[in-house]
Amino acid sequence: MKKIFLYILAVSLSFSACKKDDDVETYQEPEDVSVQNDYDNQSIQKFLNDNYLDAQGNIKAFSSTDTSDDNEKKLSELSPVTLPSGVVYIVRNGAQPSPGTTIGSNDIIRLMMRARTYIGANTDGNIAFTSGADFVNTIDGSGSPVSDPMYYYVKTSTLNNASSDVAKDRSFYEIEGFREALQHFKAFDNLPNDTPYNLQGVIIVPSRAAFARDTHYNYTGYSFRNRSIVFNFHIYGTATRGADQD
Repeated sequence: MKKIFLYILAVSLSFSACKKDDDVETYQEPEDVSVQNDYDNQSIQKFLNDNYLDAQGNIKAFSSTDTSDDNEKKLSELSPVTLPSGVVYIVRNGAQPSPGTTIGSNDIIRLMMRARTYIGANTDGNIAFTSGADFVNTIDGSGSPVSDPMYYYVKTSTLNNASSDVAKDRSFYEIEGFREALQHFKAFDNLPNDTPYNLQGVIIVPSRAAFARDTHYNYTGYSFRNRSIVFNFHIYGTATRGADQD
């Protein structure tokens, strides 16, 4: 009897393990990068329809069971702008500095932000972002802005000191689409680090405007290959970059 029980238990555990394996989300990279680009575009549009901004500008997913968000506007209704690169940005009304500081291409910036990466994928005919993972999160993390991140601007000294040819190229570090879209926003006048955040908007960078399938700096310990990135941010301030800071 004991042997029968152990056999049944073993079969049950085996079936459970197989079921878990079947439930694991898998992603097959399209051979044609244009297919991935199309997945990204469609996934971005779905993301814009499935999410809204709360009172502090945080991206929130609509709930199918909670009616409290029924009157919220979709991101797609907040005048998103699509750049030629495929990058989409949304300037949140009422959250911008006035007049604000123009962000120079060489400026040092301070950002309070939450950024997540996703893969645009076709899962059983449903094209949407999958495999979400944190990239940067100072809001739920340190609670202080991040200053002068390499994914926005990598210092010339870093490039000059790199030991490999690929690491001497800006594209190894910088997220081109993020730099491009951030120029459409203005910075506040160097707010103190403990100032409560009020997020200014959203930038969605499709994989082709991020790292695409190229080698890149190891920011998080996992690959950004084919990954799009969603930024939700507040620009606390800028500063002119001195020669000793480059």
